[in-house]
Amino acid sequence: MKNSIYKRVMFKISGEALAGSKGMGIDTGILGEISGKLKQVHDMGVEIGIVIGGGNFWRGRSSTGMDRTTADHMGMLATVLNSLAMQDALEARGIPVRVQTAIEMRQIAEPYIRRRAVRHLEKGRIVIFGCGTGNPFFSTDTAAALRAAEIEAEVLLCAKNVDGVYDKDPGKYPDAVKYDMISYGDVLKDQLAALDLSATSLCMENNIPVAVFGIDPPENIIKIINGEHIGTIITKID
Repeated sequence: MKNSIYKRVMFKISGEALAGSKGMGIDTGILGEISGKLKQVHDMGVEIGIVIGGGNFWRGRSSTGMDRTTADHMGMLATVLNSLAMQDALEARGIPVRVQTAIEMRQIAEPYIRRRAVRHLEKGRIVIFGCGTGNPFFSTDTAAALRAAEIEAEVLLCAKNVDGVYDKDPGKYPDAVKYDMISYGDVLKDQLAALDLSATSLCMENNIPVAVFGIDPPENIIKIINGEHIGTIITKID
């Protein structure tokens, strides 16, 4: 097994990725594959933080007539479902895991405390951050960027259903072109949607490189950790 080029990373995993072909809920086979690859990363000695979206259970923006704050709070709870499922899958593989949530629910998870999270990472525990930022109007992409900055992760690794950043929606336009590398500024200027714009801005301000890549196949997790150039790198380009 190759050595990782990173010491501490933040993974952002889309909720939809956990649903697999089912489209909704959690596909336990997919969950097992992803957690198996994360175990390989952990076995390399990499300190791992994880933020998981909740789109496989709830997509608040697609609801009709619902108050945005209420819809976003429901989405935060959906991320906890995925966080607990991932915790269980990783612990079944012998990895120590802690779930921390931005909204307190002490019976099932720790409250988010930055110093405690960093200490867990230093002790070789994977930390899963649930409930986004704890505030409505902010996506889990932004939560991942924020937590990456707070724990001083070297890179934000965004595992999505799309395999990179395109100049337009590849689901709608067959001639869409994928970028191998692009600057934060160009993502913001062109409003490219593979990564939330506020997350891009936060990473730019804190000089955190972002790798956007496809979660299918899960082997891509190992490739990106080993430094293979897959997907799209968003970084500062002089």
